[in-house]
Amino acid sequence: MTRFLESGFGFASAEWVMFGAPSDATVSRRGGAQYAPDVIRCESHHIESYSPSLGGDLKDVSFVDLGNVFLSPGDVQCYLTKVEKVVTSFAGKGKRILMIGGDHLVSLAGVRGVISKYSDLHVLHFDAHADLRDFYLGSRYSHATVMRRVAECLAKAKRLHQFAIRSGSKEEIEWGKRNTDLHLMQLSEPLRKVIDEIGDSPVYVSLDIDVLDPSVAPGTGTPEPNGIGVSDLFDVLRDIKGLNVVGFDLVEISPPNDVNNITSLLGAKIVREVLITLGGDSVDQ
Repeated sequence: MTRFLESGFGFASAEWVMFGAPSDATVSRRGGAQYAPDVIRCESHHIESYSPSLGGDLKDVSFVDLGNVFLSPGDVQCYLTKVEKVVTSFAGKGKRILMIGGDHLVSLAGVRGVISKYSDLHVLHFDAHADLRDFYLGSRYSHATVMRRVAECLAKAKRLHQFAIRSGSKEEIEWGKRNTDLHLMQLSEPLRKVIDEIGDSPVYVSLDIDVLDPSVAPGTGTPEPNGIGVSDLFDVLRDIKGLNVVGFDLVEISPPNDVNNITSLLGAKIVREVLITLGGDSVDQ
């Protein structure tokens, strides 16, 4: 299997541990997210390791790509448990986690695993969709309910900070306004305020690629018009540099629904920029 560009460190010495969670278990429109981890890895070898905008090189970041967590088809609870155990193990060893999905439900396992070490966790959620439904198509566990379940995991639901949301049912939007820190159609200004408030607290970042407008990221299963631009997203990554980010996931890229792999290529660049931006920070052991 191809590893991500410049994954040269061993597990013991790596600060960041990357792995794929290739699941389509709860996709509701078009599948294909299960192929994202491997395609993103392949596309990473078509970009430079050096980031001109950041002035840093992936070669200097302490990270290792450990491959994929193999998941049982159709068994949602089994795959959530497996990913949670993996993340719990990594977090317990003081590693920072970078997970590539997969449909968005894998984020629940990522958050649960990180909370095992960091009980005062905050979650930053960037997405087109609120993902706050209590049930979707009869299930409590779906990419449409994932942030409702995440909010239930946190010490306080208001520690779930949601940005650039532009889609959701009336019920879930109203629930979010009452219970989470929900920002509809807003990004930069509320994010900066949240960053100031969070301070040194541990942070998990969940990035659904459909936060971007589908004109620039067509390779996703549930596209939503009127999204943010690529420059807006990279500004976000620079803004979070000072935070104590202990976990990050990138989800919902769907290579079969892409055009010339441009969304997977963008995913590879996002991963590169995240690692360079955050790779020099120290973890609270």
